[in-house]
Amino acid sequence: MGWVLAAAIALIVVLLIKIYLLKKSAREIGDKFADRLKTDTNTLVDISSRDKDMCELADSINKQLKILRKEHLQYHQGNTELKNAITNISHDLRTPLTAIAGNLYMIGKTDELSEIREYVGAIEERTEAMKQLTEELFRYSMIVSNESKEDTEEVFVNQVLAQVLAESISSFYPVLTEKGITPQIHITDTRIVRNVNRSELARVFSNLLNNAVKYSDGDLEIILSDPGEITFSNTAKELSTVEVEQLFDRFYTVEAAHHSTGLGLSIARTLVKRMGGTITADYDNGRLTIRIML
Repeated sequence: MGWVLAAAIALIVVLLIKIYLLKKSAREIGDKFADRLKTDTNTLVDISSRDKDMCELADSINKQLKILRKEHLQYHQGNTELKNAITNISHDLRTPLTAIAGNLYMIGKTDELSEIREYVGAIEERTEAMKQLTEELFRYSMIVSNESKEDTEEVFVNQVLAQVLAESISSFYPVLTEKGITPQIHITDTRIVRNVNRSELARVFSNLLNNAVKYSDGDLEIILSDPGEITFSNTAKELSTVEVEQLFDRFYTVEAAHHSTGLGLSIARTLVKRMGGTITADYDNGRLTIRIML
C-alpha cells in the first residue's frame, strides 16, 4: 500500500506542477497580449511553456493579432486618405467657386457687353471643371461601393482596345496636336480573348489613354503583345520615382496634371483587380510605362 500512496502523491505533485505551469503560461499570454494591444509593435506573443495546447493557443492569438494589426493599419491609412481626399476635394471645389464668384462680381461692375461675355466664358469654363470633378467622384464612388461581380463575357481584347483608341484619340485630337503627339499603336494579330466585363475594360483603356496624354512630353506608344500584355508608355521627365509609386493612389495628382481629379488610375486599378488582372507602373530613364495583364 505504501507504494500506491507514494505513486498517488507523485502524481498529485506532477499535476500541481502542470497546473502551475499552465497558469503561468496563461498569465504570460494574458499580460503579453494586453501589452501588444497597447503598443505599436510587430512583436508576437511568446511563452516559456512548451505545452502543446498552450503553444497552439499562443499561435492562434498571434494569428489574430496579425489580422488585427493589418486591419488597424488599413484603418489608419484609410483615415489618412480620407483626410487628404477631403482637403484635395475642398481645394478643387473652392478654386473654381472663388473664380466664379469673382467673375460674377466683375459682371455687376460693368456694362460693357464684351467684358460681360468674357466673364461669362470664364464662369462656364470653371463650371465645366466642377461638373467633371463631381461626375468623376460619383463614378468612383459607384465603382468602389459595388461589391457585386459584373457580368462577364468572352471579349476580343484587340477589338476593344482598337475601338477605344479610335474614339478617344479622336476626342483628344486637339490636345495631341498641341503637344505634338502622334500615338504609335501596335496591336498583335494574335487573337487575345479574355473573360471580362467589356464596358469596364473599355473604361480602363480610356483612363490610361487620358493619363498618358496628361503626362506625355511628346510621345505615346501603346502595345498589345502576343502574350496579351497591354502597355501604355510615354516620356515623362517631370515625374519622379516617388510620384510614379503614388500614381494609383486615390486623389493623387502631380503638378503637371491640370484639371485632374487623381481618380483615373485608381479607378483603372480597381477595375483591373476586379477582372482578376494586374496593373503596374514602371519608370526608367524618364519613361513612364503602365502594364496590364488580364
